[in-house]
Amino acid sequence: MAERKLFAGHAVRRLRRGQGLTQATMAEMLGISPSYLNLVERNQRPVSATLLLGLAETFDFDPRALSAGEPGGGEEAMRRRLADPLFADIEIDRTELTEWLAAAPGGAEAFARAYDRIGAGAVASTGEGEDPGGAVRREIERWRNHFADLDAAAEALADELRIASSDPFGAMADRLRVKHQLSIRVLPIEVLSGLRVRLDLHARQLQLSEALDPPSRVFALARQLASEARAEIDALVRGAGFTDRTAERLYRRHLSGYFAAAVMMPYARFLRACEATGYDLELLRRRFGASAEQVAHRLTTLQRVGARGLPFFMLRIDRAGQVSKRFAGASGSPIVESIAPCPLLDAYAAFQRADERVVQLVELEDVAGAGTTRWFTSSRCVAPPGGWAGAVKARFVVMLGLAADAARGLAAARGLDFAGEATPVGLGCRACTRECPQRSAPPTGRALVVNEREAGVSPFGFAGD
Repeated sequence: MAERKLFAGHAVRRLRRGQGLTQATMAEMLGISPSYLNLVERNQRPVSATLLLGLAETFDFDPRALSAGEPGGGEEAMRRRLADPLFADIEIDRTELTEWLAAAPGGAEAFARAYDRIGAGAVASTGEGEDPGGAVRREIERWRNHFADLDAAAEALADELRIASSDPFGAMADRLRVKHQLSIRVLPIEVLSGLRVRLDLHARQLQLSEALDPPSRVFALARQLASEARAEIDALVRGAGFTDRTAERLYRRHLSGYFAAAVMMPYARFLRACEATGYDLELLRRRFGASAEQVAHRLTTLQRVGARGLPFFMLRIDRAGQVSKRFAGASGSPIVESIAPCPLLDAYAAFQRADERVVQLVELEDVAGAGTTRWFTSSRCVAPPGGWAGAVKARFVVMLGLAADAARGLAAARGLDFAGEATPVGLGCRACTRECPQRSAPPTGRALVVNEREAGVSPFGFAGD
């Protein structure tokens, strides 16, 4: 898949101004023409590999800042915000959005922060401050859920532990015992009183519930080993600048989990396996001793410069359509921001088909000028490790998604007619303007039309544009 062009004029302009340079002076230092630099700063030209290298060498500039520092998280993130029904009556096309980000990056960033604050949990009405989960998710998406320093540290640790061996649990347990003076103890479920993992520093034990399956046990040990990446995690947490202590702890927990997954599935080896197997999720799960959900998480993180994987997104939904996890990665998919996942998604069928993967080709209507797009989805029912006999068992569906054009070589997509019909879906009834028999509410911003002499396929008729 061709690499996406990187437009980051705002970051280049910010760097130049921070150095106190004119365009002519900076262009001379980089060996380019002032007119070309001007076009780059106005997002009329992408940042080339040559220019990227020049910036890094001349100004000791971290290239990741070009994407991490995009106003509002970049064009795709801004488009997802503008897909909110609140803006249904405002037509902002792709060109207008690009011009806005180029001409007024500060204003775009201010809009993004205000939208995120208001939209992250009815903040305005409660006066309780921003939802910590929303703040953490925004920071994760700012990095597109790829943390290069953590991946590098995890890969080095995996090599040292020889994770390729047949006993990753034993290798990690030895590491914790020798380097951290922590022993591992598996306890009866009643002893841990509902907990799955507990770190008992007094006894110097990492205690695991007997209810944990093998992938969960390995993950628990790998997460504890994230203490060896404390410097990298601390730097990311400081850079996030959270003012809320809960948000900081949630973010730290996400980064520790990211590190754990990266130890279990080291970047280079995992990516090679993905490409060799056609991203066969079941083979990947068995090869790396991971759960289906752990593999799905990992697939959203493969954005290493020069070694990118396919840009998957991931949703975890329950039977009521509530989303408990969502990662856009580098997919740019508006589906991730669904108010409630569309009921026409076959993901819901996975609840009735345990251990079977459900695939679907869907077509999303034009969202904030992005055009009509097709997406491939692959869904599987998962269950967290169990508890007491007779207790309520949690069930979720993990849905992975990928732009249809990029999904043709997937093992899960074999036999699928990509040129055939796709299921038309929306971003939830309140954000969707399609005529649909499944509709449960009229779209926000459209007047409800009631005609006593007529009845359509949907109980909710609404005015057009």
